[in-house]
Amino acid sequence: MSQGTHAPEKETPSRAGAVWALVITSVAGFMAALDNLVVTTALPSIRADLGGALDDLEWTVSAYTLTFAVLLMTGAALGDRFGRRRLFLVGLTVFTGASAAAALAPGIDSLIAARAVQGVGAAIMMPLTLTLLTAAVPAAKRGMVYGIWGAVNGLAVASGPLIGGSLTEHVSWHWIFWLNVPLGLALLPLARLRLAESRGSGAPLDLVGTLLASGGLFGIVYGLVRAPVVGWTDTLVLTGLFAGTALLCAFVWHGISSRNPMLPMRLFRSRAFSGINAASLLMFLGMFGSIFLLSQFMQGVLGYSPTQAGLRMLPWTGMPMLVAPVAGILSDRIGGRPVVAAGLFLQAVGLGWFASVATVDVSYAAQLPALIVSGVGMALYFAPAANLVMSSVRQDEQGIASGANNALREVGGALGIAVMSSIFSAQGGYDSAQHFVDGIEPALWVGAAVVALAGVAALCIPKASRTTAVVQDGKEGNDGKEAGRVLEQV
Repeated sequence: MSQGTHAPEKETPSRAGAVWALVITSVAGFMAALDNLVVTTALPSIRADLGGALDDLEWTVSAYTLTFAVLLMTGAALGDRFGRRRLFLVGLTVFTGASAAAALAPGIDSLIAARAVQGVGAAIMMPLTLTLLTAAVPAAKRGMVYGIWGAVNGLAVASGPLIGGSLTEHVSWHWIFWLNVPLGLALLPLARLRLAESRGSGAPLDLVGTLLASGGLFGIVYGLVRAPVVGWTDTLVLTGLFAGTALLCAFVWHGISSRNPMLPMRLFRSRAFSGINAASLLMFLGMFGSIFLLSQFMQGVLGYSPTQAGLRMLPWTGMPMLVAPVAGILSDRIGGRPVVAAGLFLQAVGLGWFASVATVDVSYAAQLPALIVSGVGMALYFAPAANLVMSSVRQDEQGIASGANNALREVGGALGIAVMSSIFSAQGGYDSAQHFVDGIEPALWVGAAVVALAGVAALCIPKASRTTAVVQDGKEGNDGKEAGRVLEQV
């Protein structure tokens, strides 16, 4: 199977093939990432149309997050086993159909069910976007295309509240979901015709590992998304957190002792793989929670409409589109480690800056420097991070590496919202503008500290002059020594 694994890279060196792969995977990734937060600003309108209690509204967000995070590694493993393009098409079809079902939902229960199915489709589709893109692009050009791919995904994460709020305010909340349908229908034939098929090592599907990973992630993510609503001492929350942790511990042991595990734990012996995954988890923890609160701060305290708030956040959310491609090229030349670390430290400075100026009547001019610094920092992180993940493992392991990294990001995002919401609730609240500020300030300082810690994790990645191709020409063995020596040491 190794020859089948390496063939796509040799068969698709053309510029046109790389461009098509970049367009298809970036749009698909944008759709999947966008739906994480796109619903948040539309919840009042959804409740007015469909009814439902506060818990029901929370589940319109959480149902997607839950299935998405839980099945990411499973989706990647299925793609490695049965064909990455084939499973990408399956995931895209499920996601597009579920989006239409969500737009047509007659009640809150059917909307929650459609959102859960959306998450299933996204979990199959999302990790395979990076693997398919890697197969279509020559190693020397990957930094640049990862930069564009990362910029688009970062824009989706950060602009979810803007897009959701704008569509709800000016059209209808239904169009949050209808937006995915024409995009999905356009991508399906393009993906079938323009993407090359590839597979992983050909090892049998690890059913035990799949069940352990899915069950463990379900328990932890369920506990994290429910804790801000019902409290950390709720019986189901504690059960989910403890049971999920126990199952993930069993998954780790399985990855060490099994012959063909879903996620070989030897990958974490690589400082590159361990460092970038730790940095990713911490980055999403700090960033997701901060965006979740800042979008509410701009609307609830400063009085901006959803559209006005989104436009004012563009120096942050839109910056990746300008900076990330340049950051990708830079990472090709000097290595991803310094670029990622610099980005994370800048993101931490931006969050701390915002925390220091947040008041009930803060001017936009006072917010602007923090937004710009945060935007540059986020852009510098997203571009090389993908490159570091994919170059830290052998080519036949890139699918599961992408799935593991995406799963850790999602767990980090869910943990960030839960932790930030808890800090906010302990120190402030929604009953007055000043009380909101009292809560958001310590939460943002915690977010800044967590992202700074992510920068420290990035510095643990081996120093390299440049990122090299992963397992060129199939010459490396299967012993996994330092992930196939994929980084050239200075």
